[in-house]
Amino acid sequence: MSKFNTLKSFLVLVVLISVQTLQGQKQEEDEHGVHGRSEEYIAPSDPRVLEKLDKWGDQKFGMLIHWGVYAVPGIMESWNLCSEDWIERDSTIAYNDYKKWYWNLDKIFNPVNFDPDSWADAAEAAGMKYVVFTTKHHDGFNMFDTQQTDYKITNGPFQNHPKANVAKYVFEAFRKKDFMIGAYYSKPDWHSQYFWWDKYATPNRNANYDIEKYDWRWNKFKEFTYNQIEELMTDYGSVDILWLDGGWVRPKETVNDEVRAWGAPIPDFSQEIDMPKIAAMAREKQPGIIFADRTVHGPYENYQTPERKIPETKLDNPWESCLPLGNNWGYVPNDPFKSSTKVIQNLVEVVAKGGNMLLGVGPQPDGTLPLEVVAKLEEIGVWLNKNGEAIYDTHAIDDYQDGNIYFTQNAKKTFAIAMFEDGESLPKTISFSKNLPSENAKIKLLETGKKVDFKLKDGKVEISLPKEIRSRKNSSGIAFSIEN
Repeated sequence: MSKFNTLKSFLVLVVLISVQTLQGQKQEEDEHGVHGRSEEYIAPSDPRVLEKLDKWGDQKFGMLIHWGVYAVPGIMESWNLCSEDWIERDSTIAYNDYKKWYWNLDKIFNPVNFDPDSWADAAEAAGMKYVVFTTKHHDGFNMFDTQQTDYKITNGPFQNHPKANVAKYVFEAFRKKDFMIGAYYSKPDWHSQYFWWDKYATPNRNANYDIEKYDWRWNKFKEFTYNQIEELMTDYGSVDILWLDGGWVRPKETVNDEVRAWGAPIPDFSQEIDMPKIAAMAREKQPGIIFADRTVHGPYENYQTPERKIPETKLDNPWESCLPLGNNWGYVPNDPFKSSTKVIQNLVEVVAKGGNMLLGVGPQPDGTLPLEVVAKLEEIGVWLNKNGEAIYDTHAIDDYQDGNIYFTQNAKKTFAIAMFEDGESLPKTISFSKNLPSENAKIKLLETGKKVDFKLKDGKVEISLPKEIRSRKNSSGIAFSIEN
């Protein structure tokens, strides 16, 4: 319809959709589009993968960047295209018209202030060590110069910009700061005629045709997927992680109760994309690359990725909690962000339980990070700059928690991190009964590097907080090193 091709109509629709922001937040919280944690784990056998996985596990803190056409109106990424019961859209707009409007956002997406170096600066200031960038989300819009489709950032108003091939320059910017590089890639592609065929309606997130009946079409989709991933593995420098989202695209024999709990219909056919072939190609071009084929239990889920939650207990296999800074993964105006204290608390808990934390942020449609995001990242980094020894290159221990105290360990030291709420007065002493030091131990306050007094009594240790520390209101967490 022509009304969707005018700027006036676009602005009207943006206003209509903006009221859906809170709805979108609730949708995410309802977990229909959320990946849980796999219950099974198969460790990789390739020594190069194991080496890289071990290195990744030492990084602890990463940045997940969702950015695409959905940033233009500031709405939830991709999911509004999906016609499932939990999706809320403006009821005055016909579904097919909405899809046309959404997919035409590529014609006005022009991030003229795109500066990936500033993103990398913000991540570095936060104390992050790796990045996962969304090269393509479920909506099928590509943030790299793929040759498999014209639906891409290099085929719109941004095409003549010197950094139009966005993913290339994002990876380069973070690579210059020695970050590990992760390429997020959505296995489902709702824009592709090989996944959502216009011959049929699109009732849910799955392929909308019978794959067994039209096997030639699905084979074209598998070819399309292989070719895109091959491009990412070939033309974008060293890539450490292939982060595959859309876990419902999987062999049917791997569908379990966890997948059924997502609430989406399970098709009778297998949405298998030939991961063995993809994996062989990827590891030939990127030796040792880590695969995160989310929730698809087996050899291509090298680490698990619980989303929007932290596991209740310590886990012994590699894992990563994916948590957004706000309520949304991408940019949404007026999105309420977590406090820096909350993020630090989450990071400490995740690391103490043996995981990494991937914090989601969304750049604005002009290509800049919101100033509030940059400020919060800097606050997090101030704490990590003083206390990072208790986080990076550590491992979990069995007695990882005692009340508000979390413990980590490296080869030489044990670390105790006391967590407090914003505005909470700090006590004179901090005590715990687990992971007790010896009588001759050296206990230091990490932020000052100075020894502190302590005493052992009745199966507990009492550590005295220096007066200058007690005089302030909360510092997100007080970390001590214990060297016996």
